[in-house]
Amino acid sequence: MLDMVTSTEVGGASRPVVFLVALVVLSVAHQVGDHVLQTDRQAAHKAGRGGAAVRAMAGHLLAYHGAAGVLLVGTFALLRVPLSGVGLAAGLGFSAATHGLLDRRWPVRGLLRLLRAPKFAEATTPVFGLYQADQALHQLALLVCAILVSVL
Repeated sequence: MLDMVTSTEVGGASRPVVFLVALVVLSVAHQVGDHVLQTDRQAAHKAGRGGAAVRAMAGHLLAYHGAAGVLLVGTFALLRVPLSGVGLAAGLGFSAATHGLLDRRWPVRGLLRLLRAPKFAEATTPVFGLYQADQALHQLALLVCAILVSVL
């Protein structure tokens, strides 16, 4: 395992190239999955309770990560950059877990309160604070996903 982490090559491509391609693709996939593919019903109900919330979240995560998988595999293939199946599964798995948690909204609100920013958590002007923090945390999670894709 240590050799895998210290090696700079991944199937003939440098590990930093794999990381950068993964990060760019995951960032694009995030925008598409969160802002194009997500339905109004999913956005309205995914943070709620009960069966409707579970179905809304599951539908959102399925569409989002389906698109992310297609974009990752397609881009890596077109660029002829090697993509590990284990890395792909780990990256998408981590993304699904963190995305599902963050989209419940209470973890983001709780973190902002813990960081002594409760007003930002409730702000709607000039920016929607909870949404901005949610998106920043999604980007942080995608950074970890890209690392997983590039090292596994």
